[in-house]
Amino acid sequence: MSKSPMTAKGVERLREQMARLKSVERPRIIEAIAEARAHGDLSENAEYHAAREQQSFVEGRINTIESALAEAQIIDVTTLDAGGKVVFGATVDLMNLENDEEVRYQIVGEEEADIEQGLISITSPIARAMISREVGDIIGVNAPGGVKEYEVLEIQYI
Repeated sequence: MSKSPMTAKGVERLREQMARLKSVERPRIIEAIAEARAHGDLSENAEYHAAREQQSFVEGRINTIESALAEAQIIDVTTLDAGGKVVFGATVDLMNLENDEEVRYQIVGEEEADIEQGLISITSPIARAMISREVGDIIGVNAPGGVKEYEVLEIQYI
C-alpha cells in the first residue's frame, strides 16, 4: 500500500470533518430514520428513503476519510527546505501571462484539494507543471482552452 502525501493542516481538517460527521451528522440521521420509521409504511415513505440516502453518503464519506488518513504520509510544510524550488506543500504565487492576473495556490494531497481555497492537488496539471520550478520561471499548463503560461512570482513554505 503506497502512502499518499498530505499536509499537516490537511490532516487536521479531515480529522475535524470526520469528528463532525460522527458526532453531529450521524446521530442526526439516525434520529431522522427512527422518526420516519414511526410514520409507518416504509415503501412509500419519502422521508425514510431520504434519510437512508443521507446515511449512506455520510458513512461513505467517513470511510473515505478514514482510508485517506490511514494511507497519509504527513508532511509538515513549515519544516521544508527545498532551496527555493516548488515542492509538495509549497504555496506559490503565479501571474497569468495572458491577462496579468495573479493567483495563489498551495500544492496539497488529492483528498485535501479545494480550488475555492486555493488548494490544488499534486496530481493536477498546474501542480505537476510547477514542481521543481523557481521564482522567475515560466511554466506552460495544458488547459482545455489551450496552453496557459504563468510566471512563478513567489514560493513560500507556510
